[in-house]
Amino acid sequence: MGRITEDLIRRNAEHNDRIIFSLEELSLHQQEIEKLEHIDKWCRDLKILYLQNNLIGKIENVSRLKKLEYLNLALNNIEKIENLEVFKWLDGKEIERSERIQALQNYPVIEQQVREQENAYCLKRAKDKEEAQRKLREEHEDEDKRQRNNPGFDGRWYTDINATLPSSLESKDHLQVPEIQEEEHNKKKLDESEDDLEFWNKPSLFTPESRLETLRHMEKQRKKQEKLSDRKKKVKPPRTLITEDGKALNVNEPKLEFSLKDDEKRNQIILDLAVYRYMDTSLIDVDVQPTYVRVMVKGKPFQLVFPAEVKPDSSSAKRSQTTGHLVICMPKVEEIITGGRQTFKSMKTTLDSGREQTSSRSKCIEKLEVDPSKHSFPDVTNIILEKKHTPRRLGSEPKIIPSEEDPDFEDNPEVPPLI
Repeated sequence: MGRITEDLIRRNAEHNDRIIFSLEELSLHQQEIEKLEHIDKWCRDLKILYLQNNLIGKIENVSRLKKLEYLNLALNNIEKIENLEVFKWLDGKEIERSERIQALQNYPVIEQQVREQENAYCLKRAKDKEEAQRKLREEHEDEDKRQRNNPGFDGRWYTDINATLPSSLESKDHLQVPEIQEEEHNKKKLDESEDDLEFWNKPSLFTPESRLETLRHMEKQRKKQEKLSDRKKKVKPPRTLITEDGKALNVNEPKLEFSLKDDEKRNQIILDLAVYRYMDTSLIDVDVQPTYVRVMVKGKPFQLVFPAEVKPDSSSAKRSQTTGHLVICMPKVEEIITGGRQTFKSMKTTLDSGREQTSSRSKCIEKLEVDPSKHSFPDVTNIILEKKHTPRRLGSEPKIIPSEEDPDFEDNPEVPPLI
């Protein structure tokens, strides 16, 4: 039978991002819950609570839910009521103050009637429980008798028969064994369907024991169906992640949302994988390869091929504390992968092109040809220092007045002197 657990509440609180302390509405119907517990401690802000179609036998542990406005407990095994002193509505009808006063005034009068009805109900319930126990014992006895009369076929029974048959008949009967098995299986299936139809058609009282009997029958049928489905179920082949020629495939078996970003500024590839927020990190395994990344999430592979090669040793993986996302940063290598072959392509910039030209010049060695007959040292006297060029000023150049000491100077008497 089911119990109220923290995991059960979180799974039914998806509309609130699986946060339970601020939950205002919770639906736990058809969960086979037997006891109302823990909700008053974990969900103090709860306003609406659905608990219909369960096996709850007692209304309890709801007095701390001060904000509770609606509680649905239909189709349960309620026999005892507690903690309803503050509820304002009952069966969709508001309880007025006058009705409360009248109930208090009439309580001493009707208390004796309530006690008598309670004693009669307890006697009736004791008989119902005894009858339910008797039916349960009969069912177990019938089941044991059915198993003794119809033993399962494990192959040894046919082997013993075939061992006693003549060799001429052995092969013929051996071929008939699968047909006999199929016939017995069909007969057993028909008997089970008739028993199921008989169970649903027989009259039954609406009591906690009858509801438990119905639940046991449904559980029994469910297990039979699961057993049949397991037999028919074929073993799935393992997921292909790498082809025979060594090519990695893109796989998203856990069906997680993701984003792949090419950060050109930092020359890296960033993978943001939307892992479940409340999943334990120990259930996640990250494997970064030069051409792809593989993340195992609860045993299910997520694999993604990169557009460029990365450095696995320099990669890092972190998990967000707020969203639970897994962020993997992988520095790129300066090469591009095309068609399964690696072709190198330099990321050229202005500085890189200059370095490339310098390196190409250094690779070309220039040799000077020298006349072997001449081994003298260079003539130092022929070395002439270059004249320093002085900057010229803009404007008119000053007139040069020849002096008498100049050897090229000639005094012309016809030329008047300069003033």
